Amino acid sequence: MSPDAVAILGFFALFALMLLRVPVGMAMGLVGVAGYSYLVGPGPALKLVGQTSMRTVTDYTFGVIPMFMLMGALVSVSGVSRELFKAANSMIGHLRGGLGVATVVACGGFAAICGSSVATAATFSAVAYPEMRRFDYPQSFSTGVIAAGGTLGAILPPSTVLAVYAILTQQDIGKLFMAGIVPGILAMAMYVLTIAVIVKTRPGWLPGGEVKPWSERVKDLKNVWAPLVLFVFVIGGLYGGFFTPTEAGGVGASGAFILGVLRRKLDGPKIREALLSATRTAAAVFTVLIGALLFGYFLTITQSPQKLTEFLTGLGIGRYGVLALIMLMYLLLGCLMDAMAMIILTVPIIFPVIVHLGFDPIWFGVIIVMTVELGLIHPPVGMNVFVIKSVVKDVSFTTIFKGVLPFIVTDIVRLVILIAFPVIALWLPTRMG
Repeated sequence: MSPDAVAILGFFALFALMLLRVPVGMAMGLVGVAGYSYLVGPGPALKLVGQTSMRTVTDYTFGVIPMFMLMGALVSVSGVSRELFKAANSMIGHLRGGLGVATVVACGGFAAICGSSVATAATFSAVAYPEMRRFDYPQSFSTGVIAAGGTLGAILPPSTVLAVYAILTQQDIGKLFMAGIVPGILAMAMYVLTIAVIVKTRPGWLPGGEVKPWSERVKDLKNVWAPLVLFVFVIGGLYGGFFTPTEAGGVGASGAFILGVLRRKLDGPKIREALLSATRTAAAVFTVLIGALLFGYFLTITQSPQKLTEFLTGLGIGRYGVLALIMLMYLLLGCLMDAMAMIILTVPIIFPVIVHLGFDPIWFGVIIVMTVELGLIHPPVGMNVFVIKSVVKDVSFTTIFKGVLPFIVTDIVRLVILIAFPVIALWLPTRMG
């Protein structure tokens, strides 16, 4: 059987295993090893498994993943999400649609130190949704704004998805983190603008909240100094070149632990919960990463990426036409897969195409992560929507998708802006120390 036929058979086998609900990391590893074994031999294939696994879990660069995950877990169990929402709610919650704006702002703040879309959506389903319902906000809007706000977790640094993209493409993790800041802020601003448009076009649909005295507002704002200091210290150190991304992860995790203990937000059970959560998540990510690397070796010997590059560039639709096809593929995959799995599975195949077409790899990382996140909230299946549904059980999927539609339109407009003006993502990375 020719290498081309083996590659095609490998892709069919991979998707068959995924349909049978085999974890994506294991599925990629099994297909990669089987294909490599068929083409090269079982001895080299088994040796590759051991070498790849050991190299991945001991690589210093990969240490950034568990460190930032531990930082996010410590911050999560410390109750920072509730403090952020309470502070934003105190300042603007009394305005019409103000609780929605407060949710977006709090999601952005939490995402900036958590790095996970799913965790952000799940957390604010428990924190913000009951408050919005208490003031008679529609169910569709309440869940829609949480689903959209949750997507900020993948673009604002420290983003685990961006870190994995950087590792797979051998790009600078620090520059990718910096590249996500301005687009992340733009995303928050456009979500707030979307809420303002909804308030303007549907007067009376979104109520106001409770007006709080300034003494309480100031008190609530003071409670958010810890996550703000942590974010500025970690990202500022990265931007200034004071430490590497892996060191930044260690500093962030240590800082989250120290601040949590000093503020009496962390005790023994919470520390244990954070350690277990970070360990489980990191183990899952490394399993997928090892599987993807094994699958990548199989693709390399079949020359699939090179052949895909030749095929796409030979379509005669121009480089932006090819980019549009790739983004459409990610939107469709978003209906079926987790963001991390999508990036790990597809980037080794797609990245050579992007380089050949002359797109900036840092800019493409931001664009593709935003596209992947859009896939997590759009119908008919969105991972973030499923997460919200699992927490808020009295809301139907139809209701959530109805509420998220305006934000999907906003995301599409934002993607067009970022494609038209790459400088939005590249301005900060070019000024790093």
